[in-house]
Amino acid sequence: MTIMNLSAELASPAMPKSFSLPVLRKTLHWSVWGLFNALALYLVVALYAQQQIAFALLGLVVTGIASYVFINKKAYAHRYIYPALAGMLVFVIFPLLYTVGIGFTNYSATNLLSFEQVQRYHLNQTYLAGERFAFSLHPDQAGELRLRVDQGEQGVFVSPPLQGDPLVSEPLELLPESAVSLAEALPLREVIQRRSELEQWVLRGAEGELLRLYGLREVAAVKPLYRLLDNGDLLNTRSNERLEADQGSGFYVDSHGSKVAPGFTVYAGWSNFARVLSEPSIRDPFLEIFVWTVAFAGLTVLFTLALGLVLASLLQWDLVGGKAFYRVMLILPYAVPAFISILVFRGLFNQNFGEINLMLDSLFGVRPDWFSDPTLARSMILLVNTWLGYPYMLLLCMGLLQAIPRDLYEASAMDGATPLDNLLKITLPLLIKPLAPLLIASFAFNFNNFVLITLLTRGGPDIIGATTPAGTTDLLVSYTYRIAFQDSGQNFALAAAIATLIFLVVGGMAWLNLKLSKVKV
Repeated sequence: MTIMNLSAELASPAMPKSFSLPVLRKTLHWSVWGLFNALALYLVVALYAQQQIAFALLGLVVTGIASYVFINKKAYAHRYIYPALAGMLVFVIFPLLYTVGIGFTNYSATNLLSFEQVQRYHLNQTYLAGERFAFSLHPDQAGELRLRVDQGEQGVFVSPPLQGDPLVSEPLELLPESAVSLAEALPLREVIQRRSELEQWVLRGAEGELLRLYGLREVAAVKPLYRLLDNGDLLNTRSNERLEADQGSGFYVDSHGSKVAPGFTVYAGWSNFARVLSEPSIRDPFLEIFVWTVAFAGLTVLFTLALGLVLASLLQWDLVGGKAFYRVMLILPYAVPAFISILVFRGLFNQNFGEINLMLDSLFGVRPDWFSDPTLARSMILLVNTWLGYPYMLLLCMGLLQAIPRDLYEASAMDGATPLDNLLKITLPLLIKPLAPLLIASFAFNFNNFVLITLLTRGGPDIIGATTPAGTTDLLVSYTYRIAFQDSGQNFALAAAIATLIFLVVGGMAWLNLKLSKVKV
């Protein structure tokens, strides 16, 4: 009995340890969850404070899904795919929706700001309404900074300590210099470092005038150029001219109808999409570039597949020796970075000094204008892209050809079939089904092959009569980029509308190709 009691007492201290492990795990679990949510909510609040409403909403959605997945036991299996889901939301769905949203606004280089920011910008404008006086910045005996203002015949004055938040409604009353003992003036570089802070202070001069920082060495009597009216309009205090906020154009306009920069972003409805489809100077280049983009992507897939299949078939031929060497040499263009190859080809096709034109001139006496003639420029792009893309098709075809049973070719040979019959009735039917998704992916990639166009032709030669920057070799993606970042107006909204149309077109064509090829998705 004693031995049993002793064993129970010895075992009893171990019991709390066994029970404390789940408690510790649960505590750690909820601590990590609480810390994650606290940090996420702090980020959301910070984004909201910066008026980034869309990004704050995105943070709430991602955090809410994370909390649901990691707390709800029924969603246990989904926590393993949550990182992929979060990445899809942040890097795919949100940018797509954000781009579509911009397409319904007038967002551009002239309409970047919100209405509140533009209104604040105008209200901060001032004009010189009096004399200018030299100033210097000094610490006093307590180490607090004060402004020393020399008002000439009126005397020298010192401001109260520059501490706290500047209030325009409560100007600092200047004191006679004799009332304060100041140390040596701070150097100019420290004044420059504090310039944004000093610009916020308002001083009341000896005669009641309001003084503000004017440059780096002077203060002056300045007045606000605009005054906000009750209905939201602005009144010019110098000319008494009224500025009205035009929600249609996104600008403040004066009585003559002239726009006063900067503009603000407003909802523009379907106007950008309507411009693409109805305005001839935009519609015609857009349709021309769209047709060329589809042709470029389709012909690239066709040429690379044909060349890759022919070379793969040759490498499967038993009579060909040194197959390992040929494979390495044929796949070598795939190993070289594309941008290097493109720049090399740009030099080779140079109209004046390129090796290709030098060779053609010596053999046939011709120097084609590869970068000036639209047809030659497009032909050059197809040649270069075929060279860059055929190794990918070669690798695919080599693997798929090895999977075709040799018995089929032997049986066809006994029936007297020709190589063309083998290609059309055996090889292609067995290759096209597994190749279909990859061909569609290759088509979609070349539909948006921005790097090739940018590095090789930069979209040129230009399309005559287009009001937007458009070239005959531009793809839709490079055309959109030029509208957004290279046009003098930088029309981001129009570029977003075109990008939305590109997404719809590519998505629709991919869906149609998948249906026609009977690929299960």
